[in-house]
Amino acid sequence: RRRRMPGEVSGPFPPAGLPAPGPAAAAHGRQAAERLRRRIERHGPIPFTEYMDFCLHDPRYGYYPAGRCGFGAEGDFVTAPEVSPLFGRCVARQFEEVLTRLGGGEILEVGGGTGAFAESCLAELARAGRPPPRYRILETSGALRARQRERLAALGAAWLERLPEEPFEGIVFANEVADALPVERFRVTPAGLESLHVDFGPAGFRWAARPAGTALLGHVAAIEKRIGRRIGAPGYESEWCPSGPAWLGALAAPLRRGLVLLIDYGYGEAEYYHPDRIAGTLGCHYRHRWHDDPLILPTLQDITASVDFSALARAGDAAGLERLGFTTQAWFLFGCGLACAFAEPEPAASERGGPAPSPEAAAARARAVRRLTLPGEMGERIRVLGLGRGLDGEGGGVLRGFGGRGLDGRL
Repeated sequence: RRRRMPGEVSGPFPPAGLPAPGPAAAAHGRQAAERLRRRIERHGPIPFTEYMDFCLHDPRYGYYPAGRCGFGAEGDFVTAPEVSPLFGRCVARQFEEVLTRLGGGEILEVGGGTGAFAESCLAELARAGRPPPRYRILETSGALRARQRERLAALGAAWLERLPEEPFEGIVFANEVADALPVERFRVTPAGLESLHVDFGPAGFRWAARPAGTALLGHVAAIEKRIGRRIGAPGYESEWCPSGPAWLGALAAPLRRGLVLLIDYGYGEAEYYHPDRIAGTLGCHYRHRWHDDPLILPTLQDITASVDFSALARAGDAAGLERLGFTTQAWFLFGCGLACAFAEPEPAASERGGPAPSPEAAAARARAVRRLTLPGEMGERIRVLGLGRGLDGEGGGVLRGFGGRGLDGRL
């Protein structure tokens, strides 16, 4: 990846090779860019955490709250629940095991997307005779809540705008949520570290180097002490998520007993800050195109950074959670019975006694499984972290999703 240098300009709208937004989206983007420009003029270059938080989460303009987020084939990206219902069915089998150990419990999904996961998960739990007494979705986007309500109207889900304060037992689940937490961007220089802020010039937004703050200096020093080496030579760029540990602690706080299950693109710490990963992990999804310039299309594209699972695991330790496993999505799904689920007829067809799927449908299902599990697709790039509290009931032992190839040593 070519790395942009401080002072290099990114225009507010896409260069050649990326499709232009429609008129309404373009107007929205111009208004958002103007808001950011005024903020920068008042306060000077802003930290990238502030820029990313505005672009993704601002209540009025943000990519998620304003309903600009595009899931699925017609949007900007596709998540695993949209690839195939098999994803939700397999994760539900892990939930079933946990709920059995607890003797019951509820499910809290953080960031419900299109509702595809909840739909397939709840259907699978109902078939298994283990429907949760309560399935809640924490969703801050009004547009997504409306979409989820329409899809899940008959399934008894409930919605929250903030984490519950009352303790509960059960499962907290977040699929591709932590990668949208704002990150700080930094660069190694011959003189040390510099923080990359966002400035605005005559041609648009641009990077601006600023001295690293004490929090960033301390974070990188602690990483280097743990991994036993420098993170990179001068010119090396990466990021860190200052809010990640607090976010994990907040998820864990109301969970009296149960499982916190996180699925996302990411690495353990030593992999994340590998010297060869010279441009970090920051990137953008726009109309199913991946690029590395977050300074274009403000609020009209997804901005993401891979998750440092070691940092979340340490946050789990601090919150009193037990590390239950860390593995790839492929191994987790196979541990939860993906091969058997794939061999079974589609539940809807089997329940109504319908015909076998057409060759075309069967081929599409096979393609979906490959996308979920192959190393070059989601299988190896997405990791699964399980953290628990008080999961020593019926069955005991390793959870089924973590019974295969573990990556715990990489945390």
